[in-house]
Amino acid sequence: MPLTIATVNVNGLRAAARKGMVDWLASTDADVITLQEVRAPDELLEGLVGKDWQITGEASLLKGRAGVATAVRAGREGVDLEATRRGIGLDGDAHTGRWLETDLADPLGDGHDLTVVSLYLHSGNTEKPQTMIDKYAMLDRMLERMAELRADGRHVVVTGDWNIAHREVDIKNWKGNLKSAGFLLEERAYLDRLLVEGEWVDVHRTLAGEGPGPYTWWSQRGKAFDNDSGWRIDYQIASPELAARAVSARVDRAPSYDTRWSDHAPLVVTYA
Repeated sequence: MPLTIATVNVNGLRAAARKGMVDWLASTDADVITLQEVRAPDELLEGLVGKDWQITGEASLLKGRAGVATAVRAGREGVDLEATRRGIGLDGDAHTGRWLETDLADPLGDGHDLTVVSLYLHSGNTEKPQTMIDKYAMLDRMLERMAELRADGRHVVVTGDWNIAHREVDIKNWKGNLKSAGFLLEERAYLDRLLVEGEWVDVHRTLAGEGPGPYTWWSQRGKAFDNDSGWRIDYQIASPELAARAVSARVDRAPSYDTRWSDHAPLVVTYA
């Protein structure tokens, strides 16, 4: 059976549920959904996504901030949500709501277990240097952890909001954002280390072609959504063996501004 994984920054799960996310959940073909910027206590998650999903989360101790979660379609075999690993082993990162690892036992029938990561990387702010220090510290640890996960031969996919547009084709107004957090050369170099110098694969870009876009986030200000002036900052970055099994990728972009339930759109990938 194929496995379809969706990832989306919900910009507050309670607000997203009120605005229409429940309808999307009812219609999606995803087997696994990773969520970011959940901003809700873990005990509320199941009620917000409904009985068709098993869900586990990593809430931030900072109320109303960050938070990640992973939902698996109820009845899916080989899933042990109790074994989910929270945090990335970075000093001070306990319960910051930014990294959640969920294991699936041989979901593609090829003898390899799969670890799905829900990531919410810091957005950063060049006018607040500590936010960039925190972002780079997590990126350093992420590269280490991704190598650790691959070491035993498992499939790995790091999904979520990386808050970095990798290349010029990943942001509409790239010239105007060369000095903006999210498109700094120093940030983009981390993705180069994974995708250019390393063996990891940006599944969406591989399947979608050279672009520009498709974007996954649009500012709430002005006409950014209507003009498709967006950023591609949500990814599924997979180990090469898993990436080779990816057969389709799409962005579930809302048909109009007033039908959006988040400022991000789900990125949905099917692995065969």
